[in-house]
Amino acid sequence: MSRQYHSIVLVGFMGTGKSSVSRLLAERLGFARVDLDEAIERRERRTISELFAEQGEAAFREIESEVLSELMAREKRQIIATGGGAVLREENRQVMQARGWVVALTADAERIIARVHADTSRPLLKGDVRGRVTELLQTRKHAYDFADLKLDTSRLGVAEVAERIIAAWQRLTPEPADGRGPRGNH
Repeated sequence: MSRQYHSIVLVGFMGTGKSSVSRLLAERLGFARVDLDEAIERRERRTISELFAEQGEAAFREIESEVLSELMAREKRQIIATGGGAVLREENRQVMQARGWVVALTADAERIIARVHADTSRPLLKGDVRGRVTELLQTRKHAYDFADLKLDTSRLGVAEVAERIIAAWQRLTPEPADGRGPRGNH
């Protein structure tokens, strides 16, 4: 029995391009775009930084799991850009795999540091950015191994990443003869 995909789920460490790639994928495929962190902020009426500061990471991860489950239950075609830590819980990995096609975006440490060093909105990067990125990459070394597709974005532009994902998606879900296939909005 083959899996039925309603969602393309982008996972990966912060700074690997999930948000940018999700925008372009949604535009090119005609899917809805959902950013998990943005959905959490709308629901909670607070920023991710505020949630971390007021409730701590454990409470944030609980909220993150709830919102992810709600999004994954939707039957519509969507691109979901997750936060870098959404894969830390087994239940999240299971729901992503059960209901979506999971693409892991990766990048080397130097590229990630260059991309996120000035971003003050990331609560896990408070203080020594280089040290935190290195430490988190080490602890999450295998966290994205469950993905259906892995792409290293270190030396690719957003358009190149999107093109590679679309090509793989089209091989996975070929368009039926009537032209109204699984790649369109339903």
